[in-house]
Formats: sequence, C-alpha cells, structure tokens
Amino acid sequence: MIQSAANYKISALFAIDGKIRYEIPKYQREYVWGKREWDNLYDDIYENQDHFLGSMICIDKGVDALDVKPLEIIDGQQRLLTISILYLVVFARLKEGSNMRTDDQRYSKTNLKNLNTIMNLENRLVQKPEDRRTPRVIPSFQNKNYSDYLSLLSENGIIQSTNDRAPFAGNRRIYTAFRYFQSKLKEESEGQVTDFLDRLNSASMVKIEVANHADAFTLFESLNNRGIPLSPMDIIKNKMLAELERTNVMEVDDAFNRWNRIITHIPEYRDQERFLRQYYNAFRYREEVRFPGISKATKSKLITIYETLIEKNPDKTLQELVQKAEIYGRFSVSFESRNGEEFRNHLFDLQNVGGAPGYTLLLYLLSEHGEKEDLIVKASELLVKYFIRRNITDFPGTRDLDKIFIDAIDFCESQKESFSMQTIKDFLTDRKRFAPDERFREMLAGDIYDNPEATRFILTKIEESRFTRENKPNFWERDNNNNLVWTIEHIFPKGENIPDTWVKSVAGGDKENAKLLQDQWVHRLGNLTLTGYNQYLSTYSFEKKRDRKDTRGNFIGYKNGLFLNSDLRDKENWTIEDIEQRTEKLVNLAFELFRV
Repeated sequence: MIQSAANYKISALFAIDGKIRYEIPKYQREYVWGKREWDNLYDDIYENQDHFLGSMICIDKGVDALDVKPLEIIDGQQRLLTISILYLVVFARLKEGSNMRTDDQRYSKTNLKNLNTIMNLENRLVQKPEDRRTPRVIPSFQNKNYSDYLSLLSENGIIQSTNDRAPFAGNRRIYTAFRYFQSKLKEESEGQVTDFLDRLNSASMVKIEVANHADAFTLFESLNNRGIPLSPMDIIKNKMLAELERTNVMEVDDAFNRWNRIITHIPEYRDQERFLRQYYNAFRYREEVRFPGISKATKSKLITIYETLIEKNPDKTLQELVQKAEIYGRFSVSFESRNGEEFRNHLFDLQNVGGAPGYTLLLYLLSEHGEKEDLIVKASELLVKYFIRRNITDFPGTRDLDKIFIDAIDFCESQKESFSMQTIKDFLTDRKRFAPDERFREMLAGDIYDNPEATRFILTKIEESRFTRENKPNFWERDNNNNLVWTIEHIFPKGENIPDTWVKSVAGGDKENAKLLQDQWVHRLGNLTLTGYNQYLSTYSFEKKRDRKDTRGNFIGYKNGLFLNSDLRDKENWTIEDIEQRTEKLVNLAFELFRV
C-alpha cells in the first residue's frame, strides 16, 4: 500500500531546487481553515523549534515531460496551502522592508542582506523553469481557490498573470488568511520575521506516498490528523471514489463529476447529511439497501451503512444517490421560485413549518409514484398540516418522527394492490400518531406563543388565505442580517413593566390585576398579529399603535390593511373581552385551515 514514508523538514518539502509539485485534485473540498486553525499553526511554529505538523498522504503520479514529479494530495491540503500562504506573507514583508523592486526580468541588483532569503522564498513558492513560473502548490478549484491563489501570487510579484482578481476574492478564505498572517507579522521586527521563517523551515511533516486512490483513501480513513474533521459526506465520497477505482469501474475524475451532481442538487452540508440518512430510511425496505440490524439511519451509523452499500455495488449506489439527489433537491424552495405551483407552495410551507422529517416519505412517493401528480400534491399538503398540528400539540414526540415515516413507507408497500392517497392519510392520522381535533383546538386557544415559529406560521397562513390581488406582502422577506422582517406583534404588550395606559385599558387602573390578566391572555392567538415595524409599535398605547404611520404617511400600525387587523382598526381601545372574542375567531379560522 505505502510506497514511501519519511519525515521531511518544510524547507525540504518546499525545496528551492526541488522538482516536486503538490496538486490538490478538483474533487477535494475547498480551503476551509479559519482563525482558530491559523492561530494554532502560527503559535505552534512561533513557540517551537522543529515542530511536527502531522502527515500528508499523496499519490505518486510519476514525472512529467519536464522531469517534475506531481503529487496528488489526498490529505494535508489545508496545511500545505496555509504554509505556502505563510511563505508568501514573509516574502512580501521582507521584500517591502528591503524596498526591493521587480521588473519583467529579475530583481534589480542590490547588496541587501535579505536578497538571498527573498529569492529563496520565491523559489519555494514557484516551480522551475522560470519561464513557466508554475506554483509549487496547486489548490483545488472549489470555491475559486485556484484563481484566488494565482491572483495573490501575481499581486505580490511571484508570478505573471493576465487574470484579474476574481470578484469577491478579498472576502474568501485564501485572501483572508493572507491578511490575517500579515497582521500577525506586521509589528514584528525584521529579525523576528526571519527567526519565524527559520522555525517554519525547521518544522516537519511526514510525507506518505502511495500508488493509487484506493490505497490513499483507505490509508486516509485510518489516520487521525489534526485539522477540520471531514463531514460524513466527505468520507463517503472518498470511499466511493476509492472503490470505483479499485474495481476499475470508472476513472476517478468521471466518478467525481457524477458525485458532484449530488452536491449541485444539494449544496448545503446539513442537507447533504440529512439526505444520506433519509435515503436509507426511505428505501431500507429494499433488499439491496437494507443493512441487517439497522432499522433507522442516524449520523453515527451513516459511515457503516454506506461503506457496506458501496462495497456491495459502488456503481449502482452512486447512480441511485445521484437520481435521488435530483428529487431531493426539489424540496428546497425559495419564496421567489414557487411560481404559483401548488406543489412548490406546499414544499415552501413544509420548510417553514419544520417539516424536514417528512422528506423521507416524499422522497419515497416521488420515486415510486411520481407519475401520480395529484397524489404528490395532496401528500405534501397533508404533511404541512401534519407538522403544524404536531408542532402546536407537541404530539407525536420529535424522536418518534423518523420511525413514523419509515413505518408509513412500510405500510404503503404492504398496501401496494390498493395504494392511494387514502392509504397515506389513514396511516398518518391514526390516533397513535396524530393529535385529535379536540386537542389541536384546545392548544390553539391556549398560550400558543409558547411555540413562536408555529404561531407565526399560523398567522401568515390566516392572512394569506385572505389575500387580495392588491395586498400580497411577502411574510418571508429577510433583512441584511437574515432576520425575518415580519414578526409577531403583541397587541397588549408582553413586557414585565406594563405601561399605565394599558393598565387602565385592561384592568381599570389596577396594576396587580393587569399583571394577572397579562399572564393569562397576552400570549393568546387573539392578542397577536403580524407587523414589519415591531420596533415602532413597541409598548405604546393601543391608539398610538393603531394609528402609527411612517415618514411618508403610510399606515404601519393596525390600519395597514391586513385582514388580521380588521378587528383592530376601528377599535377605540383593547380589552380582555376583545382578546377573548378575537381568539375564538382566529382559532376557528386556523382549525379549518389545518383540518385533515
């Protein structure tokens, strides 16, 4: 498996006359190190002579036409790229301190004592021959790592490049790392900078060379190197690529391109992990998917499950994951992308009501019954109602949801001969898995604000059910800090210090009674509405909140035209009796909206 393994000084790995190039393949994840890792590396080098930086695993790819040996980096890319950035920072600092200038040929003649050091740093960063000026470390292409690194080298006079800096490069990790290390060395004297360089050169790494990807990925899984832990998706990807190459099914680049289609459909790490779990849970009824002894995929079991599936049939597993990822990617819907489609509207609602556990069932239905469009639409609508009722009643428990949807799929499979929408409905609305109507209504009428996300969802759906062509606010709009613009407004304020105007309105001036009434009624549905201007309503009197306008004279209080405020706009004050009556009205509307 291992062709060679030895401990090398960093100065040897980046030897000025070395004919080795480190290539980070395009399927590797992007540069992800941040301040914590940069701090650790910098401090370790600064405080220790001959510091050991761990190991790197690479594939020996022979030599190219120029007698240069390219090594494909499987593990160690974060450290290698960070070290090269450190070299560049030291280069820039010493060059600046020596007031050196460059031209198209070579540095101008100078007798400055740092000339050799600066030229050596240049040759550690680029590959000879000089007319090519190829970087010694070739970063991944992920998230523009390669172009950002080339731009950074070019801007500091290391290479000549005709490419302009990519948009937003300054906000990405490679430029951020460069600026961070610049700030660390900025206040150091020239002697301290060269001392740091000596310590960097004397640090070491074990370089392990293997012959192929299969050996590299196998070895990688057995080592526990310092750095950012890989996600289950990364580990499973590595296993998949190694197994496909080991069995000669396809080339690594081809396998990576197929795998990348999964990432394209499901770009977020959190969603990718959930997809892997829900794929297994949705199709574990199949013999080729089921893992003996594992009835439900959890995060801790993912690696075991997929290692086995990949070893059974890597090509089929990859093909299946790509196909199902395309379906799964449809579950992520933005407000703008709904396009008035009923199914997409339900998917958008399912996201906002926290219905992701139901994706297991939807993935199964779209895979096995995707041609039945009406069934799919009705099933997604049922799931929205199921989750809003679950969230309000807290029944069934969160830990039971995965099993419920796995069991629902098993039930659908057992009813294949007579399968219909009623099959799904009968299973999910069984009293063992579904809060009865009386419980749902009781919770709607109580202190519903105990679950603010579900409460806000209910208020938006009541308002949306009364939309007109002229009045369609986007209740899911977010501000620059990614906070929802429209929030819940308590008409009778919920703050501990009740203003005198409200004490008089709800309790005839009795502060003690006002506090008791607040505890009993303030979080009822009838005392809640929606506003995009919560900070401008605050704890003001009812009259002031009702008539509030913006600087252009537009109503932003209870006269803003919302259906939810139709009972408020003509009121002179707000009483407990008003809260009670409006609660009954809104409970009835909500109950009908989410009746199954």
